[in-house]
Amino acid sequence: MKDSTRAVLGITLAAALLIAAALWLGRDSDGSGRTVVRMRIWDQSFVAAYRASLDEFERANPDIEVRITLVPWASYAQKLRLDVAGGIADDLFWTSLYEDYADSGHLVDIGQALGPEAARAWDRFAVEQFTRNGTLWAVPQFIDGGSAVFYNRDLLAAAGIDPAELNAARWSPDEAADTFRPLLHRLRPVAPWPYNAANDFQSITLPYLGSAGGSFQRDGQFAFSSPQGQQAFGYTVRLVADGLSPSAADTNTSGDFAKNAFLQGRMPLFQSGSFNLATIHENAGFGWGLAMIPAGPHGRISANNSIGVAGNAASEHPDAVRRVLAWLGSAAGNRYLGVDGVTIPAVTSEQQVYRDYWARLGVDASPFFEVLRDGQIAAGGGPGFPAALEAIDPILDEMFLGRIPVPRALDRAQQAATEAADQR
Repeated sequence: MKDSTRAVLGITLAAALLIAAALWLGRDSDGSGRTVVRMRIWDQSFVAAYRASLDEFERANPDIEVRITLVPWASYAQKLRLDVAGGIADDLFWTSLYEDYADSGHLVDIGQALGPEAARAWDRFAVEQFTRNGTLWAVPQFIDGGSAVFYNRDLLAAAGIDPAELNAARWSPDEAADTFRPLLHRLRPVAPWPYNAANDFQSITLPYLGSAGGSFQRDGQFAFSSPQGQQAFGYTVRLVADGLSPSAADTNTSGDFAKNAFLQGRMPLFQSGSFNLATIHENAGFGWGLAMIPAGPHGRISANNSIGVAGNAASEHPDAVRRVLAWLGSAAGNRYLGVDGVTIPAVTSEQQVYRDYWARLGVDASPFFEVLRDGQIAAGGGPGFPAALEAIDPILDEMFLGRIPVPRALDRAQQAATEAADQR
């Protein structure tokens, strides 16, 4: 055989092997005739619950295998954008800020796929979050519930404060009506910082803004630079300036500073969400409990963020994707997320499962639910929203450091958010 013939045959064989490998890697089946559906999430702590749920699904649907892809939160958003644009995203993926994908036609229409009645089983706030222009774009998976105040029983006792006082506390720009700041002053002798006011979007910013009667967005436009916004931010910035909360030099650079201070017994009151409940239960070396957040001029208003699973409109096996979405949105499929107290299921009939789990451990989780009775403040969204939040953060950081007066900082932040969103 001539050398040239060997070369041609070698190239042909190599090409055939490459084609075969490509077909194998991109196959819709695992070789057993089953369709492989891939679902992308960002939190390792959910893998076990999802695996148990999906194992039950696969037993009832032996023609489908669902594989979980874990992409760390730090790189999740950027990688998802690149993969969706490149046409290589997973068949299903977690999302909270979905609008850009919906507007560009990359998501499955949930109402069309599962029928208009499916949404009745899900938390109404979650359904509202994932509905855009009358179309539902994700199957809600879990909610955070509202914010609550974790408290250290020992430090409260040392300050002579009954936990019931926390549930009656009110914050107000009117010092004569404000009972929360005086309560924090009573705690100063027992800990370096009584409370965790900071540039914390979900746990501090939104509850204070909402309970002042303000909104983060209104009619699709940023609206936090308002008289209500000045009241809310002015109050929390002053708590930092007065030493009733840690310095922004610490909290701006570490999102875990306040949580760690609470766990170390250096902060008696820590306002946060259900996403920190398991960590505190596992790591607090002291007696603790949960109380309501302080009420504001318009009552107790909190955010209730949700995570949903979206279907990739470019999936090569849409029927399998539809069946998995239907399972993840069902009571039987969704309850696994609450059985071990991982999170609050978005299927309302299964939320008691979560509460029962924590009740067995002696934890009353009701403040996360009761705080929503007065209403909820929307976290916001829309095209370019992630870029807007990135533009806002450094300005608010400077405000909490005391370097920019509150009114000027809010005006500057709102303008920066609008410009960032417009340039998406």
